[in-house]
Amino acid sequence: MPGEKSRGEIGEIRTQLNALSASGSRPEAAAAKKELFKKVINCMTIGIDMSSLFMLVMTAGMSNAEDVVLKKMLYLFICTYAQSNPDLTLLTINLLNKDCKDQDPTIRGLALRSLCSLRVANLIEYIVSPVSLALQDRNPYVRRTAVLGVLKIYNLDAAAVRNAGMLEDLHDMLQKDPDAQVVANCMSVLLETGSGQSLVTRALVISLLNRIKEFSEWAQCQVLEFATHYRPSDEQEVYDFMNVLDDRLSHSNSAVVMATVKMFLHYTLSMPATHQQVLERIKDPLMTLLSRDHFETAYAVLCHFHLIAQRAPIIFSQIYTTFYCRINEPSYIKHLKLDILAAIADETNAYDIATELTEYVNDIDEKLARKAIRTVGRIALEVQDVPGLVERLLGFLDIGKDFVTAETIVQVKDLARKYPDIAEVCVGSISNISLEDVEEPEARAAFIWILGEHGQGIQDAPYLLEACAQGFANEEDQVQLALLSAAMKLFFKRPPECQQLLGVTLAAASAESSQDVHDRALLYYRLLHYNLQEAKRIVASPAPAITRFADEQSPEQRDHIFDELNTLAVIYRKPSSSFTNAVPAHKEAMLSFCHPGMSRFHSALLCCGISCTAMLVDKYLMSTRICITWHPNEFCCLPAYKYRCHTLVSGFHVSTPWDS
Repeated sequence: MPGEKSRGEIGEIRTQLNALSASGSRPEAAAAKKELFKKVINCMTIGIDMSSLFMLVMTAGMSNAEDVVLKKMLYLFICTYAQSNPDLTLLTINLLNKDCKDQDPTIRGLALRSLCSLRVANLIEYIVSPVSLALQDRNPYVRRTAVLGVLKIYNLDAAAVRNAGMLEDLHDMLQKDPDAQVVANCMSVLLETGSGQSLVTRALVISLLNRIKEFSEWAQCQVLEFATHYRPSDEQEVYDFMNVLDDRLSHSNSAVVMATVKMFLHYTLSMPATHQQVLERIKDPLMTLLSRDHFETAYAVLCHFHLIAQRAPIIFSQIYTTFYCRINEPSYIKHLKLDILAAIADETNAYDIATELTEYVNDIDEKLARKAIRTVGRIALEVQDVPGLVERLLGFLDIGKDFVTAETIVQVKDLARKYPDIAEVCVGSISNISLEDVEEPEARAAFIWILGEHGQGIQDAPYLLEACAQGFANEEDQVQLALLSAAMKLFFKRPPECQQLLGVTLAAASAESSQDVHDRALLYYRLLHYNLQEAKRIVASPAPAITRFADEQSPEQRDHIFDELNTLAVIYRKPSSSFTNAVPAHKEAMLSFCHPGMSRFHSALLCCGISCTAMLVDKYLMSTRICITWHPNEFCCLPAYKYRCHTLVSGFHVSTPWDS
């Protein structure tokens, strides 16, 4: 039995701990204790509760207090079971406080980190004093640990931190501490505690930007994000900041590049001419990020390309070939590239883009082929004066694939709605298609709409609709609604041929359980019963041309997303307020992500600050680490140890050795 086996292991370890505790601090016992402590840690890792050994582990570990490795394992054990054994944890306070005054800074930092990680509210009074002293420590590693310890205490007892004046100490350290990582930690903690609103001053921003090269890549991203919230007093100050940071656009880390891009774009929003120059300046750095081998980075960068292209398509209109799909790219990259091609298409490149998209229609990936057809249709809607575009779209009907025909019919319907003058060409191309060959509900509804709206030019239109009306009950709601409207419209254009069709359709619709279908049938019946001329005026009057389709995003929404550049809002294509709680921007955290087409992602965060993917990770000492896995339709962050997911940037600045 697993339970009996674990109890047997605990009993065996207990016996060995008793024996080693009796051996004292003899050197030959140290090696045996290390091996036994490793066994204890291993049992903890696989989920076995070792809290019953708390006192024995403490006694055995304290007898060899000079051994750093043994001490680390002891502190890990204490921190793991401190919350479940608060009374016994109190006995460890003296040991930890003593080590906080050790001559070795590594021991001091280790003890301080463990002391702050106990997470026992009743012990706060014993922790505040060592942390306050450590903030003034001569060694930068100890100060870094103490700064992050302030945040741990704050999450347990905010009043204790304020009463001890620790936040004021962090303010002073932010401006005066010579160690760049200490400064970065101070900034993070002050922002997390909500005390950073008053930090954005000209003197501090200038100081941080002038020494930005001293910071780690992670800290540089923090500084740049922090500086973005500052509003320069005049244009000269904007130019000074951009000159200082221009070399950051060539940085090897994509997170740093994107943070710099955001700062440049936001600083020049009120300077149209300079803003245009900035857009030209950032084009090459962004293209460089795309050329790397990391598709996850490329996806995040392309999302920003798409957002910028919607605001200023002319910037990328001459490099449209860059966004052509490559055979080795994953589907989510290809789909996003098609969105960008649609956004930057104009009179100079639309036909070339449509020609390239025609190749994708024959791709073995059905989703990509459908996307290519929709993109050609979208370009044809937006760029009317380019000859050959409509012919390209109508040519898809000859391919002979059902899904290609279905998608094409939907796009043809939209073209006929927006450009009535080319409706005759479109209708002529689909007149030879049988409705029985169109199976997808959306395409059937579009085909039926065309038959109803332009049925006077299609000889067999009433008979095609009659065949559909016979199986009315088997159709989807959207097809039934389209058939009702088409039968009414065609009745007023070709009454003798459509009288029976209309009667059958109204009778079948009146018996439907769908409330929308039932109500529309009753409306049409009562209109016909009341006055035929009024019914014709209401139902079959010439429809005005559509000037603009409802966009996925309104201009106001795009502007809002632009304000949140370099965050998850760009990936979601919606403001952060729609998928997060109402918290400050620096506290935005995503714990789930769903986006169609995401086929893979790194299974976990890498270490050592490698710039390779699409997420910044921010330290949150009182929570757990986040491992990130990208599934086909889900992006999920799973708790593990000591990090949490924070603001998205276009490159993984993965992890910093915060506690090491």
